[in-house]
Amino acid sequence: MPEIHALSAGELAASIAAGETTSRAALEHYLTRYTRCNGPLNAVVVTDIEGARAAADAADAALATGESRGALHGVPMTIKDTFEVAGLATVVGEPRLTDHVSHTDADAVARLKAAGAIVFGKTNTPRLAQDVQTYNRIYGTTNNPWDPARTPGGSSGGAAAAVAAGITPVELGSDLAGSIRTPAAWCGIYGHKPSYGLVPMRGHVPGPPGTMAEPDLCVAGPLARHPRDLSLLLDVIAGPRAIDAAAWQVRLPRPRMRRVADFRIATYLEDETAPVAEAVRGPLAQLVTRLGTAGAELSALGDLPGGFEPGYDLYDRLLNALVGGGLPDKLYNKARRGAALLSVLRRTERGTLGGFVSRATGSHRAWVADHEARARLRADWHALFAAHDVLLMPAVGVPAIRHQQAGNLFDRTIDIDGRDKPYSQLFRWIAPATLAGLPATVAPIGRTAEGLPIAVQIVGDYGHDHTTIAFADALRELGLTADRPPGYD
Repeated sequence: MPEIHALSAGELAASIAAGETTSRAALEHYLTRYTRCNGPLNAVVVTDIEGARAAADAADAALATGESRGALHGVPMTIKDTFEVAGLATVVGEPRLTDHVSHTDADAVARLKAAGAIVFGKTNTPRLAQDVQTYNRIYGTTNNPWDPARTPGGSSGGAAAAVAAGITPVELGSDLAGSIRTPAAWCGIYGHKPSYGLVPMRGHVPGPPGTMAEPDLCVAGPLARHPRDLSLLLDVIAGPRAIDAAAWQVRLPRPRMRRVADFRIATYLEDETAPVAEAVRGPLAQLVTRLGTAGAELSALGDLPGGFEPGYDLYDRLLNALVGGGLPDKLYNKARRGAALLSVLRRTERGTLGGFVSRATGSHRAWVADHEARARLRADWHALFAAHDVLLMPAVGVPAIRHQQAGNLFDRTIDIDGRDKPYSQLFRWIAPATLAGLPATVAPIGRTAEGLPIAVQIVGDYGHDHTTIAFADALRELGLTADRPPGYD
């Protein structure tokens, strides 16, 4: 049998069920990986080793009596520190939350545990999950396992680094502004942003601890080294909240195709408002050529439904409205006063601090208009997917960037082929799927000359999550796989 960390979560669960290994042995293997690999990465920041050992022993005892708890029976894993795990601190890099310990699990975490998963730790995030880099004053900086001088991405950066390094087989992340997709792309693993509303967000921080309402735009989803594990975890965590379960259930359609040649593929790989570095553009072009050679039906789009740039502007308005709604009263009132002044001065350009302040304090009337515009756009996307099974786009326009912690999101820049571009460019390519609530899977397709991972983003029609994941698996069958970073074999 291969080493335990070389198995997918599904293969490990099957091995435990068959008696080829035990949950305790699997846990100890991953704890050894944690001891050896976590130091240079700082990916896992909270552990419950004794609690996990007790849970693993209980899982083995249950299996000895013929009891299987579910698809993940006995499989060890970690959880992004935005999700409450009973008995463990949920800090999210925020000093005001250092003492926050929940007595209950987030809904998604509870479902993973009910399916037999053994949670042994939590992974690092940026402060309040609000950056594309993972660092904070409480737990420090998380490094990319492919190059410690670079960020693994954010906000699920600790999660992606831990999966890539083989510290955990799978992870639970969350995605509002690419927080699953960008780290997956930059760490060379698979990540899935589910269709909006499939997975309950209760127990996710932010919002404030105790929040019951479902947030706009944000979703919870899996990260893994094997694409089929994305489907495995999604089937476990998808479904209505208990308060809604009497009225509806989730039954996601299975993919109608498995081979690349059977897919109808649309592509949109370039946009003048979102430049893509040659290091990313080249592998994407090679991928399209390879898909054509494999017999796939390919169509290059001239633009996205509603237009790429207008769609991003709408996404930016809804995103900032959501962030503004979570501001403390004192800060919100200060922002409102600032927005009034900036409006007079006409200094509210999108992507600037002034633009954020203006959009974060907008009226409910404006939000209703934006929400209606989004509904109309979703109809246009649905029409697109009547003729296509998947849409391929960049996940992010550049490979993993070097750590850059000075300044803030509004004044940082990134280098794209020798040109300084606003930091906000990092959020451009993830916006369309988030805005329309569509499923999006990120899959590795190669590496740069420097050895950094490159990925493609696979977008599908609402609810057809297993189709985008199946396409990622089809790419793997073509030989496009997630290698282990050097030194983490």
